[in-house]
Order: sequence, then C-alpha cells, then structure tokens
Amino acid sequence: MALLRLDDVEVAYGDMVAVRGVSLTVNAGELVAIIGSNGAGKTTTLRAISGLLTPRRGRIELDGVRIDGLTSADVVSRGIAHVPEGRQLFPTMSVLENLELGARTPAARVARDETLKSVFDLFPRLRERRRQLAGSLSGGEQQMCAIGRALMARPRLLMLDEPSLGLAPVMVGAIFDNLTQINREGTTVLLVEQNVLRALRLSHRAYVLENGAIALEGPRDRLLADEGIKRAYLGR
Repeated sequence: MALLRLDDVEVAYGDMVAVRGVSLTVNAGELVAIIGSNGAGKTTTLRAISGLLTPRRGRIELDGVRIDGLTSADVVSRGIAHVPEGRQLFPTMSVLENLELGARTPAARVARDETLKSVFDLFPRLRERRRQLAGSLSGGEQQMCAIGRALMARPRLLMLDEPSLGLAPVMVGAIFDNLTQINREGTTVLLVEQNVLRALRLSHRAYVLENGAIALEGPRDRLLADEGIKRAYLGR
C-alpha cells in the first residue's frame, strides 16, 4: 500500500483551478520529485496534502486513511511535515527555539531531546549557531533550520517546497546531500523543485506537472532520457 495517495485531486482559488485531476502515489521509503515550471501547481499540491488548502474534488490518503479536509495540525499529527517555500522561520527567535517549535505533537515532545541531537548531527552548523537568531543566518543555514524544524516532528513523510531557491550552488549541493541522507535513514520524501536536473538525479521517481495536471511520470532514468524533458527543462 502506498504511504501517500492522491486520487483525482482538484484544488481551486476561487474560480481559478490550480490543480486539476492530479493522481499520484509515494511509497514508503521513496524519494519522489514533482517538477514543472512556475505556476504549474506544484506548491498548491503540497499545500493541499498538508491541510493548508481543501481540495474541491478527489481524495488524499495517508496509509489508506483519508486526510483531505483535516486541519494542518491534524495532518502533522498523522506524520507529515512540510518545509514551505521561503522557509518561514521566526527571525527574532533563536535557532534552538525554532527547532523546538517543530516538536508539537505529544510523541514528538517526548522524543524532543533525542531528535534534536539527530538534527544537530545532520546539520552541525545548527549546533554551532543554536543560540543565534534565525533571521541572522545565511540562506543555506536558514534552509537547514527549516528542514531541521520539520524533522523535529519525527515525520514519516517529509515534504519540501523549493529547498534550493535562492541558494548558492555549493549550498544547494549540501542541502541535497542532506536530503539523500534523510531518505536513506528511513524518512519518505516528497520534493517540489524547479532545479529539474538536481531533482531528477536525487529522486527515485518523478511527476511532471504542467498547467495543474500531470503530463508525465516515471522513474528517474527514464525521465532524464526523455527528449521532451531535455528540451523543456534541461536546455538540451
């Protein structure tokens, strides 16, 4: 059974349909990417999964249990954590305080110290800067903090929206290496990313969204070899 399943999901902002008939699956242990151009519906899809938007039609299931219509807090308690585009940290709070805010559920609070150690092991810079205000961090360090905050919830599914946005190439590489490690250690990952080449190389499978609908899907190697993908997204 898929860990996450979307079946014919439609999401609209008023009369404007942003996601139309999207069906996808993410199996436990996978790293799956959603790629596409600006305005394709990628962010809207994640926001619907995380309970920030309510689909107008379709079903969203986690472990076979329907979660569309739940509040975002309920979705987190079921095991989904969402790292939003732009990171959205609390800039006047310390790194440690931002991280601790991620441990909101009863189970996460019980394991907070253990999880915090794991986050600091994954991101040693955060340990060094734990007393520093989050707003004074570099862009890459802020992204690490945002991912760490999500991991504090001990999610089964970690969703990330454009984690490479605005980062220097060397920091992008470091963040993507971290995501590989997170996945290898057992967390399922759903990644939305405009850096198509990096996203495909990182993922096991991917979905291509165009105008709110899935235009293509398949394993990494097949999509990397697809001539349409090369022309549209890889400049080849």
